[in-house]
Amino acid sequence: MKHLRKMLDSEAPAATLLVRLSVGAVFLSEGLQKFIYPAELGAGRFVKIGIPWPEAMGPFVGVVEIVCGALVLAGLLTRFAAALLVIDMVVALASTKLPILLGRDILGFHVRKLPHYGFLSMAHEARTDWAMLLGALFLVIVGAGRWSVDARLARRRSAP
Repeated sequence: MKHLRKMLDSEAPAATLLVRLSVGAVFLSEGLQKFIYPAELGAGRFVKIGIPWPEAMGPFVGVVEIVCGALVLAGLLTRFAAALLVIDMVVALASTKLPILLGRDILGFHVRKLPHYGFLSMAHEARTDWAMLLGALFLVIVGAGRWSVDARLARRRSAP
């Protein structure tokens, strides 16, 4: 029970809500798009990237992004949901941006055709990925903030 309270508790400022809204909305919408546009953003894209088992992984990642995005938006189990999103982004960066950085296929992941490769091209292509990775990591560290279901549950558990 003590571990659950620690996971829910957050001394983060109320402005953490802005990070939660940004991270949650982006992941929720990206997850939905994996089902709405599977050829471009779901399994079809995973085939082009070189993700193993794309027909299973496309929908799986979509569900993770939808569920975790919604949890982050609500501020419910935020640290857990954000941790899963950190993993999601690390895999996304390794599978799509590392080949751009190196300008070649690596670890079974395929480089896509771009006018330029290297650090600046990778940094440009990864700007949203980095923002979402760091936003999710921030939420893992500080929690959901005062205006969240987690904070309400933590207050209720600590009440006499």
